[in-house]
Amino acid sequence: MTAYSCMNTAELEHEYTQVLNKYESCKAKGLNLNMARGKPAKKQLDLVSDILTVMQTPEDCFDGTIDSRNYGELAGLPSARAYWADVLDCKSSQIFVGGAASLNMMCDIVSRAFTHGLLNSPRPWCREEKVKFLCPAPGYDRHFQIGEFYGAELIYIPMLSTGPDMDMIEEYVKDPLVKMMWVVPKYSNPDGIIFSDETIRRIANLKPAAPDFAIIWDNAYCLHEFEGDYVPFPDIISLCAEAGRPNMVFEFASTSKITFAGGGTSCMAASEANIEYFTGVFGVQMISYDKVNQLRHVKYLKDKAHTLEIMKRHATVMAPKFRCVSRWLNHEIAPLGFAHWVDPKGGYFVSLYTMPGTAKRVWQLCKEAGVTLTNAGAAFPNSYNPKDDHLRIAPSLPPVEELEQAMEVLTTSLKLAALEKLLNK
Repeated sequence: MTAYSCMNTAELEHEYTQVLNKYESCKAKGLNLNMARGKPAKKQLDLVSDILTVMQTPEDCFDGTIDSRNYGELAGLPSARAYWADVLDCKSSQIFVGGAASLNMMCDIVSRAFTHGLLNSPRPWCREEKVKFLCPAPGYDRHFQIGEFYGAELIYIPMLSTGPDMDMIEEYVKDPLVKMMWVVPKYSNPDGIIFSDETIRRIANLKPAAPDFAIIWDNAYCLHEFEGDYVPFPDIISLCAEAGRPNMVFEFASTSKITFAGGGTSCMAASEANIEYFTGVFGVQMISYDKVNQLRHVKYLKDKAHTLEIMKRHATVMAPKFRCVSRWLNHEIAPLGFAHWVDPKGGYFVSLYTMPGTAKRVWQLCKEAGVTLTNAGAAFPNSYNPKDDHLRIAPSLPPVEELEQAMEVLTTSLKLAALEKLLNK
């Protein structure tokens, strides 16, 4: 293959005709394939469905002397708090166990910050003249939607190969109206980046002007390798405490991509002071989360080591799908020289950087050919990517045979959109 940048106009026109014919052939297949969200495949859900049988008798419902079927234990069963403390390498006293979605607790943190303030807030955020959130991007679109929902000003922070641009962050936090930052520190959504030790150190040592500046440390993929061995990760709770700001960080994790995406458990890890504060705050709206499900997960997952064994089973399903994506991109797109991407070793996504100015067109072409992707630009604050050059690929849900078809459509659409741009069509 010859790079498009090396072709003359006649060669580009010939290539355009060839690619357009292939695209029309793809459209004629009448596909209906979805790569929009990072949903576990049925095969993954099936391989952990024996979790449904771990509790058979009334006696199985007891965590020591605590009956999980009854009221109480708002911060979570002792065994569930101990399990998450083992996973995140922190203390049980620093854990609050939630329901199926960690996103729900993240939203609750933001909501309470606006209505009542955080532990160190001089006033509720709704009484500030403006509230600003730092948003490393590309990032998780649902994080940004929470900020948009509460009317925060979202500030774009570019992602580097080591994590977010820390020079920019250290400058922005000098503004007392900057109140929060969202990050996915391991196998970031969607770039698949693991933050460097230096980036993590600088985050923990931030000196924000706002006394209630908060970091949402969404460690959603802390155990989610599909290539290679488990990568240990620093305990951000301890690092912030050592830096003199123990209440600055709220860490989240869940079993959404370990057991059942719609029926798992989640946790928030934070300083003991924050756990005490939010246990009181959450106690206004609930008696407890589903403790029967918490106990079911503890009995099934057991501990971090056993959970990592389960993740190796997930990897046998996930790895071939990511290899499929990489193979198509490296064979069909890499030699043409107009796009690049990240080949992660964990997480759930592939970040694809198209020719600038073509991502929305690629998305539209895929849609018309029966392949659904996350909206172009969704991984940026306010869904606005000034370069229009980013798409998120979520290969987990389709079987490999369907993924092969989807990647044929995607790579053909990438070529067609690039040629349209180059030929001003």
